Amino acid sequence: MRSRFLTAFALAALAAVPSYAAGPAKKTSAQTNTVALAAHVHADMDFLASDTLHGRGSLTRDEHLAAQYCATVFEGLGLKPAGDDGTFLQKIPVDLTSRMNDRMKQRLATFEDTPRTETWNAIAMLPGSDPKLKSEVILLTAHLDHLGVLKEPKNGDAIYNGADDDASGTTAVLNLARVLAAGKAPKRTIVFALFGSEEMGGYGARGFLAHPPVPLESLVANLEFEMIGRPDAAVKEGTLWLTGYERSNLGPELAKHGANIVADPHPKEQFFMRSDNIALARQGIIAQTVSSFGLHTDYHQVSDELKTIDFTHMTAAIASMEGPVRWLADTNWKPTWNPGGKPDANTTRRPPAQQ
Repeated sequence: MRSRFLTAFALAALAAVPSYAAGPAKKTSAQTNTVALAAHVHADMDFLASDTLHGRGSLTRDEHLAAQYCATVFEGLGLKPAGDDGTFLQKIPVDLTSRMNDRMKQRLATFEDTPRTETWNAIAMLPGSDPKLKSEVILLTAHLDHLGVLKEPKNGDAIYNGADDDASGTTAVLNLARVLAAGKAPKRTIVFALFGSEEMGGYGARGFLAHPPVPLESLVANLEFEMIGRPDAAVKEGTLWLTGYERSNLGPELAKHGANIVADPHPKEQFFMRSDNIALARQGIIAQTVSSFGLHTDYHQVSDELKTIDFTHMTAAIASMEGPVRWLADTNWKPTWNPGGKPDANTTRRPPAQQ
């Protein structure tokens, strides 16, 4: 019943907003696409960050519903399924009893009691068109989970909606999938992967690496999208930043090809080590995170809600990455680590500074 409900809901949401190909005759194609993008961004965010999904808690039923929604979007775009058994979903069983440390036990004790036995990824593929380059893969990712529901409300609210963290990044990947699927087929293959349970230690990303839909050696680069729902006052207006900018030549090259992207202005926070990209980077894959998180105080708070999102900034941020991602998918150029930039294979993921 849940799957049928989500499919119907997603199709209704998609039908309620304009397509990228449609629009009034008086508008230019660019105007039409901007209107369509803004509408889709609002629709995706309205669902993913709604109270209905109860904060998309890691390893919960609500994370599964979010993954189903994303899978429905991918299917509606005509993308190739890259999950389990010809579907758009990848299920990863997780045995928390053997992984729980005191810190995690203390943290989970404040949240509602609910079964936590599996996490879910939503994965789709846009096959490449070039006979030689189609075997190379650009991976676009975000995490679709958040913290869930508190046992005791905080200031009258118990739901961690996670609008910026990371409904915004999930929405970015969904909408890059929409625009890329609607255009000319890329030369390289593009995989869109939305990971579950990032907030609980990256179980979705680990499951992806353990059972990848493409050979890991085929991954040319991974761009993770994390917290782009609000601008960062530490950088120029309209600018995004890339974690680990100095570690590889990916960021500077994307900037040369139109990305409004600069180095992470918060190096002390070690954000390169704090998202799902680090699991891939430890495997040697050039994997870095696009963000505009300005260290706002709603991070990991029940106040991270839709009303705090700057939709003008967010829509422009997504639109600004379309051209550079298209270029990356069509070029034969490959990014490389700078000397000393590749993380050690045993580098551990750094926990968030705030909880």
